[in-house]
Amino acid sequence: MTMTPAGRATLDPPAMEVLQGILAAHREMEGSLLPILHAVQGAFGHVPAAALPVIAADLNISRAEVHGVVTFYHDFRDAPAGRHVVKLCRAEACQAMGADRLAAEVQARLGLGWGDTAADGSVTLDPVFCLGLCACGPAALVDGQPVGRATAEGLVAMVGGGA
Repeated sequence: MTMTPAGRATLDPPAMEVLQGILAAHREMEGSLLPILHAVQGAFGHVPAAALPVIAADLNISRAEVHGVVTFYHDFRDAPAGRHVVKLCRAEACQAMGADRLAAEVQARLGLGWGDTAADGSVTLDPVFCLGLCACGPAALVDGQPVGRATAEGLVAMVGGGA
């Protein structure tokens, strides 16, 4: 990504080529915005702000509409996530099983708040609202793998963090 003289982010030519390929691959698809955004995030690790006007122009929709979709769905990121992503369930069943205590411990051990990524890029901590592991609460998802009866020690060890 580069900056224009006006201070706006733009995609560099290789990134723009990737984005154009994604758009071309979805051009004939009805309702293609979500699949495009997923493909962009898959390619870049996040949805760069500079991609939004390009996507909007290609789909003939407003930038505000694209931005609204990106910000509505919690799985889309505007910056790259850490090498490891820990998602802690915040739903009621997990709360009844100690999720609040677990969250506080994990946050303290990793030195992160919700949505934060460690300065070294090692881990991102996100809240989620129900992983469907209600019988095994408190639950987490670490790099896409479900973890039932999660403990702070176990989660921190899974991402290589220190205690």
